Amino acid sequence: MLYDGTCGFCARSVQFVLQHERPGGTLRFARLEGPLGTELRGRHPELATIDSVLWYEPPTASHPEQLLWRSRGALRVARYLGGLWALLGSLGALVPGSIRDAVYDWIARHRHELAADACLLPTPEQRSRFID
Repeated sequence: MLYDGTCGFCARSVQFVLQHERPGGTLRFARLEGPLGTELRGRHPELATIDSVLWYEPPTASHPEQLLWRSRGALRVARYLGGLWALLGSLGALVPGSIRDAVYDWIARHRHELAADACLLPTPEQRSRFID
């Protein structure tokens, strides 16, 4: 999961994922401004305007890489969390994408106002899950 490293709302979102994921979580995190984010943006011009959360799955032998942003990325994070969050994500997927994205875009535009700047301080156990 890539996130805006300068955004308090995004930092709190990462903390939310870490607090609510199932035991043994495997999701890794990187700043959009870091090397991985810069490399992905260089390969995918459509990501030039993405500045909040991006779900990225690297390619495997059986699957090409996957990039999800805006509401699709947020719904994928909900599925990753499982339980009630996955159920809410499934319900959210029933809403037309244009409406979901409009709500997501409004939140993304106002994210700096919605949460004060916060420093993301992962625990020693969580640090290994941060790419940069």
